[in-house]
Amino acid sequence: MITVYGRRSSSNVQKVLWALAELDQPFKRVTVGGGFGGNKDPAYLAMNPMGLVPVLKDGDVTMFESNAIIRYLCSRYGQGTLRPSDPAVLAAAEQWMEWQSLYVVPSISTMFMNLVRTAPEKRDDAAVRTAAIKLQAPMAIADAHLGKQPWFAGEAFTMADIAMGTLFWRYANIEYEKIAAPNVMRWFERLKQREGYRAWIMVPFGKNPEEWSMHEKELR
Repeated sequence: MITVYGRRSSSNVQKVLWALAELDQPFKRVTVGGGFGGNKDPAYLAMNPMGLVPVLKDGDVTMFESNAIIRYLCSRYGQGTLRPSDPAVLAAAEQWMEWQSLYVVPSISTMFMNLVRTAPEKRDDAAVRTAAIKLQAPMAIADAHLGKQPWFAGEAFTMADIAMGTLFWRYANIEYEKIAAPNVMRWFERLKQREGYRAWIMVPFGKNPEEWSMHEKELR
């Protein structure tokens, strides 16, 4: 049985759970991290010395870093589907996973942490504005790319869409002026038709720290 360690409200944990749903792999989850603690315990640090979530255990494989976990799962259980068998399509999927980590995640994370998880009087509005500006160029690139094909790696849904799609749910739902990207939004609508996306990613989150704290406890 696959085991995922991490709190349900973590986007990186959600990313792994969504991948498992797409791969139709049963798993159990152990709530760790954030306000639930446990991620600094010696036993956990032995699995992930960074003390972050998620951690995956699958037989004799124990690993951390969410994108690496997704690559592993798709390699083991999704060859020819989520992990493309064509080398060129696989390279495209890998490329866009790296791209989103470098150019999308930092900006959306900054916006989300300030606008959702931080009390209004403690927010760094300048950091939010800077992040929103930095996000404009990557969003334009993504929009142009998705104007040519339905999914990031081509004609089929792959692990590349999981990497981008998880965090995009948060971006789409934060209260801030959105960047015009019609092709990205059409891709987003396709994601919302997927059962795994609805089950693991499309969960409501509070719009202020108090709501967020309650939401996290409810999700565990």
